Amino acid sequence: MSTDLRYLAYTAMLTAVLWLPYIVALVMTNGGVSATNYTDPTPPTLPNWGKRANRVFMNAVESFAPFAALVLIAQAAGKADATTALLSVAFFWTRVAHAVVYWLGIPFIRTLVFGLSFACVVAMFVEVIK
Repeated sequence: MSTDLRYLAYTAMLTAVLWLPYIVALVMTNGGVSATNYTDPTPPTLPNWGKRANRVFMNAVESFAPFAALVLIAQAAGKADATTALLSVAFFWTRVAHAVVYWLGIPFIRTLVFGLSFACVVAMFVEVIK
């Protein structure tokens, strides 16, 4: 498996597990699952770290689609190379860093790390279309 695809798989798994801290916050704050949880659309009360955990997950989901599409296009078009591999590795690690700094509520660094992950997506796009 190429580095690009390996880090796409790692990013998919990272994205898949990022909902867990949010669920922990829900259970810790509002108790276990009940019928009301399924029928009441009112957002539950959460501590700030739980709200941030939800945003971490949603941001990861939103960022995953363009990254995944570009990695797959690079593979299909035969454009995967050392640059796309480096971008895939960098994207994964910036997403890990983004989750950590967002969970911890560290301002400015969160924005910087998100910007770096977005730059990886833009650079991957440039690699794919050239």
